[in-house]
Amino acid sequence: MKEFKTEHVGVAYGETTIIQDLSFEIPVGKITSIIGPNGCGKSTLLKTIGRIMKARKGAVYLDGKDIHTLSSREFAKKLAILPQMPVAPEGLTAEELVSYGRYAHQRGFGKLSARDKEVVAWALEVTGLSTFGTRNVDHMSGGQRQRVWIAMALAQQTDVILLDEPTTYLDVAYQLEVLELLEDLNKKHGCTIVMVLHDINLASRYADYLIALKKGSIVKEGTPQQVITKDMLKEVYQIESDIIQEKISKKPVCISYRLLNKTKKSDIAASI
Repeated sequence: MKEFKTEHVGVAYGETTIIQDLSFEIPVGKITSIIGPNGCGKSTLLKTIGRIMKARKGAVYLDGKDIHTLSSREFAKKLAILPQMPVAPEGLTAEELVSYGRYAHQRGFGKLSARDKEVVAWALEVTGLSTFGTRNVDHMSGGQRQRVWIAMALAQQTDVILLDEPTTYLDVAYQLEVLELLEDLNKKHGCTIVMVLHDINLASRYADYLIALKKGSIVKEGTPQQVITKDMLKEVYQIESDIIQEKISKKPVCISYRLLNKTKKSDIAASI
């Protein structure tokens, strides 16, 4: 893949506009994280570039082609998307769930070919799940289940993987496990990864490129060093924060959050 971009994209739910007029380019072969407060349009944007939702205006392009001009099978060979908190059909093993990622490559009645089985085994291996292939997904930990879903996306053999809140409801260790896996996949296999994250510091640490949204518009985009600034935090999140350089990644991290224009509890109580 050589290009992945939007041009003047606008998205709405009924009469309510969520995304205003977005034009941006996703860096190919890099990790991009979309950040911003609740309700700013992060997940809507991800669904739009993943073709789950259709833009009311503008277009999303993969290698110069409008994504909506591609057949479902052709699109599935180019891009995989994992929604927030995906749920597997009850009783599936890890190997069975990962094999669903081969749908776009199958012919006839959908029987797995030797090549399909080879790719499924590879996807389980690179996600550290080779010994879990026959285990029921329902019986796995949260981190392991998330790895299975990522393995399924890998089995699609796409250039792009989109993930909506891949660390939701995971404890700190599992969050790091999943993000380090994605970082490893990006570096070793060249996957272009785009993910929505709530945690600003994790987004800064693991992404090469950040897009900060507020009310459906881009406030700032660029490297973590360019985006994670006091001014951006004030405008997007309405917070004051001290920013330091993280020792391992050398990326900016926020400490000592403080709300701007904080209303005192005594003032609220007095008004009741």
